[in-house]
Amino acid sequence: MKRTTLTLGVLTALGATQAFALDQITAVHAFPPSLIYTQSFLEFVDKVNERGEGVVQINVRGGPEVIGLSEQPDAVRNGVVDMAYTAASFYAGTVPERDAMVASNTNAIYARENGGLDLLNEIHQQKMGTYYLGWFDSGVNYNLYTIDEPKLDGEGNLSISGLRLRSNPVYDAFFQDYLGAQPISLPTTDVYSALERSVVNATGWTQIGLEDLNWDSFLNYRIDPAFFSTDMGVIVNLDKWNQLSPDAQQILQEVAIEHERDSAERLDDLAVEQQAALEENGMTVVTLEGEAATRYAEAAREATWARMRTQMERHPAGLTHYDELIEKFNDL
Repeated sequence: MKRTTLTLGVLTALGATQAFALDQITAVHAFPPSLIYTQSFLEFVDKVNERGEGVVQINVRGGPEVIGLSEQPDAVRNGVVDMAYTAASFYAGTVPERDAMVASNTNAIYARENGGLDLLNEIHQQKMGTYYLGWFDSGVNYNLYTIDEPKLDGEGNLSISGLRLRSNPVYDAFFQDYLGAQPISLPTTDVYSALERSVVNATGWTQIGLEDLNWDSFLNYRIDPAFFSTDMGVIVNLDKWNQLSPDAQQILQEVAIEHERDSAERLDDLAVEQQAALEENGMTVVTLEGEAATRYAEAAREATWARMRTQMERHPAGLTHYDELIEKFNDL
């Protein structure tokens, strides 16, 4: 009887140890669940939870209704939540090097293979106290969309006359420094009502998800060429990352790298499909031509690099890695 009791006690202790060994991670996402980008992140979570059964689990608390999208990066940094799927532009003042993703002409597959994402992770750890797990849904470009037919000047350049242009930190350098606009800054969640009430009549957005947000109910024109790249990714509180077991860290990183590739390839195809669907449903494409198109596309990239340079100079590390980041995030 004593041996049986001892055995049961040992088994109970082992069971408790195994349960204790499960690493739990709390997470939030920047956008509502209806948006394709959030759905992509939730797919990543499902992959981790399936492969990490008994080792690591991600518990999603919700989106901007739980923690405001602009507050999520600091919430991760301060340990309020362990993980966030968010746009790096929401913490540009802390990690200005994130503009390397914004101005990129390629995707996470390229930047992962040449060490660019490892470098960006090092910078996140040093400057923000977070671990940059992965650049998801990369390589999707942006366009400018308008309610009214856009005007072009005598040289074929886009005229901002009459544009009430919605912006956020992703676009500001391009919209202000090149287009000369005074944009109205609005979070994604407020844009529908702003378009409905004509507070704004133009906005930038990616080539995916316009219909998910129902903005296509108001926006009638798309301006080509496209510019920028999405900068959505996953950050993890660094203390939390360091507390995870090696097995948990390995599972998270492996799944993240796989999802970087899968999401980039899938969304590249989806962008073409969704843009075609918008045109079929009546959206008109206005294409800048010749030198005007070249100036427009180059200005978006160069204004963003200039912003990155200016903001990096304000940090103690200065322009360390500036040229290297441009090289690693662009297939020049």
